[in-house]
Amino acid sequence: MPLTFAQAVTERTLSRRTRLCVGLDPRLDAYRDADHLKEHTLDVLEATAPYAACVKPQLAFYEALGLSGMHLLEDLCAAARTLGLPVILDGKRGDIGSTAAAYAQGWLAGRHAGAALTVNPFLGFGTLTPFVDTARQHGGGVFVLVKTSNPDQADLQGGGLSERVAAEVARLGAQEPLGEGEYASVGAVVGATHPGDLAAFRALMPRALLLLPGLGAQGAQAADLAGAFHPGGTGALASASRGVQYAGGLDVQASVQAARAYRDELNAALGV
Repeated sequence: MPLTFAQAVTERTLSRRTRLCVGLDPRLDAYRDADHLKEHTLDVLEATAPYAACVKPQLAFYEALGLSGMHLLEDLCAAARTLGLPVILDGKRGDIGSTAAAYAQGWLAGRHAGAALTVNPFLGFGTLTPFVDTARQHGGGVFVLVKTSNPDQADLQGGGLSERVAAEVARLGAQEPLGEGEYASVGAVVGATHPGDLAAFRALMPRALLLLPGLGAQGAQAADLAGAFHPGGTGALASASRGVQYAGGLDVQASVQAARAYRDELNAALGV
């Protein structure tokens, strides 16, 4: 029986000693042309895979490239599967009824079965149901936006709202029978740019994988993230995108060095 997304990430975290999520967000203006973009993106994926617990393509950058971008996304996901890398599709999808069900079917079933998807809960908690149900059915996962990494998040996510969403994530996770050290299919996005809040959210969502965006270019430091992890260094994934893909410009070896450094910094912060 294949591993679920949460099981696969945890197994890779422990066996490869890495808590790094490598984000791949190809920006056309950084390249000579679309072929150069594709070649470099796939090269970075393959070269940094030994240091990554998972890979996270941000769907917006692939959508912006049109049909060729969607083909690249499928190629990237196929290559990640070959490399044994779990995939987080960073789409921040969220809608109601049949539309939510269609999003869930498109990104969590079929060729994307076993992947995870970031989802937006701000239309109401009922909108999460199609995503959670589809993820569970196909061995995938969802990461619910709880407290995002951008400065403007405070406009809407303050005043206890993030804590209310965290409580719903915990409730959904409690529905799943899990063994010792296992995590639920429902995780949470908590920005690495909020280091002072990480321990509190870890306590609020004990069975959830936490995705921590913001490492590197957004200013978060690996040394400040220990509060998001459980003893032994499980339960969270720190994501770096620009700081890996565009380290040293378009030098793939610089990307490798950056990924290795982030991995090592996270391990040092956790003492693992």
